Amino acid sequence: MAPTPREPSTTPKIQEALDARDVLAAALSRAGVQLPAMDIRRPWPDEREGEASYALVHLGVCSAPVAHALAEVILNGLTR
Repeated sequence: MAPTPREPSTTPKIQEALDARDVLAAALSRAGVQLPAMDIRRPWPDEREGEASYALVHLGVCSAPVAHALAEVILNGLTR
């Protein structure tokens, strides 16, 4: 998957979350699993000025078959 272009207002922590989302989506795709609502959630304004806030990778919701496929991929990875 091609990297997401950096937006001018994107902080390093938001870019880190975008990159993580893209890597996870590519890995899941290679395993035959697609989470349709993957996105990032930008951090809320930080009350502690000067500290970097992390953005979150939001995996969204998925159907029961997709949840089972994801569990199978995880369990198969554990047996390696």
